[in-house]
Parts: sequence; structure tokens; C-alpha cells
Amino acid sequence: MRAHIAVLPGDGIGPEVSAAAVAVLREVATQAGHVVEFSEHHIGGIAMDETGEPLPQATIDACLASDAVLLGAVGGPKWSDPQATVRPEQGLLALRAKLGVYANLRPLRVHPRLAAHSPLKPENLAGIDLLFVRELTGGAYFGRKQREDDAAIDECRYTVGEVERVVRRACGLARRRRRRLTSVDKANVLETSRLWRATTTRVAGEYSDIALEHQLVDSMAMLLLTRPSAYDVIVTENLFGDILTDEAAALAGSLGVSPSASLGDGPRGLYEPIHGSAPDIAGQGVANPIGAILSAALLLRHSLGLDAEADALEAAVDAVFEHDELTRDLGGKASTQQVTAAVLSRLAGKCRVAA
Repeated sequence: MRAHIAVLPGDGIGPEVSAAAVAVLREVATQAGHVVEFSEHHIGGIAMDETGEPLPQATIDACLASDAVLLGAVGGPKWSDPQATVRPEQGLLALRAKLGVYANLRPLRVHPRLAAHSPLKPENLAGIDLLFVRELTGGAYFGRKQREDDAAIDECRYTVGEVERVVRRACGLARRRRRRLTSVDKANVLETSRLWRATTTRVAGEYSDIALEHQLVDSMAMLLLTRPSAYDVIVTENLFGDILTDEAAALAGSLGVSPSASLGDGPRGLYEPIHGSAPDIAGQGVANPIGAILSAALLLRHSLGLDAEADALEAAVDAVFEHDELTRDLGGKASTQQVTAAVLSRLAGKCRVAA
């Protein structure tokens, strides 16, 4: 297998954690006999400094020519003026649109060793195995925006087609898991949510083996804290998904361990840890690389079709959780490089050689 991966380290701790992800991907390729090439490109604040744009055309071209895109993080205090017309985050939103990645997958499991770092009681953490599917290119983040003297407008707009495609993706994923789908909306108030609910009900009806339930977003925020193990696949719109997935990530003990995959209709995807650029610890070598490393596992599975290699990498991370020193956000003292080295050590010899 040959593949080219565009790497966008970005800002803050992005370069540190993306380097860890590249290191494990190189090791997987070496062990399994694959040829994987990497090229680095700018996005976010560093791209603004270099080119004046948060997403230069050269980066767009490289990403569109790649088999997958691996991203670190964007943003930081240097570019945080809320009145600025150009911001680092615009680069990420534009990249998602350019790549056509409309379904953001965020898996969540809680390793027993990390349970002590969760805000929930240990008994409420048993059996958590969630997969969020967040619609990524519609809603309030992409709607019309207008600022007036004493008012502001953020338009939330969805089409039937936008809802259909992400719900079909969620149903397909639920079919490979426990066949339960929860759709989250605010249909008692919002017209976009009433469209969402009606469309979801119709599409899910085509999957007779999938059990569908609807939850209002405020109720879902509570249920994630009181009975998270009751849920399997959760599909929702852009803004709700952004908030709920960060809430759910806290259950795992740290934002630093949570990966994500953003997918469209083809195999190419955008992979990134869900944490931000963490400028307060950037350059100190203490950032948790696990979220980026697990994002690399999702890249192997969804864009390159290497399920066995993805399983081996995830098992290596589980072994590190079980036996090795962790970064300080998880109560340990290990550096970014030490945790990366531990994953590489646990991965040694675990990937099959390609035929």
C-alpha cells in the first residue's frame, strides 16, 4: 500500500502532538511493509504570519492531492482578537468545506486507569463506548453572519440533503456496532431541528435493524453525565455536536486522549485530536500526544483501509494506559516524547507485514 499524508501541525502544541502521530504512522508503515509519505503545510495562526491567510492555497492543493490529512491544532493568544476579520479558526472551517468532510466522528471509551481523572463516579463510567457523529459543514457555524450597532445575527440553516447524508453515515456506523442510534436536536423550539427530526426519522426508517430514539439537546447534556453507558451512536448538528462532544470527552479523564475523524463521501478524511492549541504549555514537551496518536489510528482505518494496523495501534495505547507513565494531565510526569516512545515500544512487532 502506498499513501501520501498531508500534515498540518498548526499552532501551540499542534506541532508536538502531530509529530507523535507521524512517528507512530511511520512505525506502522515500516512494520507492515507500506510506503507512506508525509508533507508539512501551514494552517491557522502560523499560516497567517507567513502568508496573511489562515488557509493558503498551497495548503488546500496539498490536502486535495493527499490520501488523508493529519492536523494538530489552530489558534492562540497572538491571534485571539475577537474583532479581527481574519482568525486562525477560519482556516479549519474552510478546510472542512474544501475537503467536503461533513461527518465528524468522535469515539469515546473510558480506560479503567483514567477513571480517577473523570468528574463522574467510577460506577457511572463502566461500559461507556460512545460514537458521536457530528454534522460538520452546516448550521450556525457556516450560516450568514451579520453585525449591527446593537445586534448580531448568526443564521442556522440546514437542508434536507445535509441531514440525510450525515444520518445515513451514522446509521451505517451503528449497523457495525450495537445498532442503536440517538438523534439530538431542539425540535420543541427550533425549525431547523424540526427538519432534522423529520428527516432523521425518515432516513433511519430505511434501516430496519437500527433502533432510533430522539433526545432534546438540553436533556442529552444531562444524560451524558447520568447514564452515558446507555448510548451507542449519537448523531447531531454542528453546534450541538461541538458542545456535547467536549462534555463527553471530559468523561475520559482528559481532552488530551480524545481523537476525531472528519469524513466525506470518499476515503480521504481529516484527522485531529479534539483538544485546542493549549498555548500555556506549548513548547514545554508536556502535551498529551494520545489524542493525536488515536487520530492516526482512525486515519489508518477510515482513509487507508488498514483495520488490523489501526487495531494494533489502539491496543498499544491501551497497554500504555495500563502499564506506563502518563503525561501530567493524567496525573503522571512523562513528557510528550516519553509517552510517544512508550506507544512505539508497545507497538513493536504488532503490525502484520503486507502481502
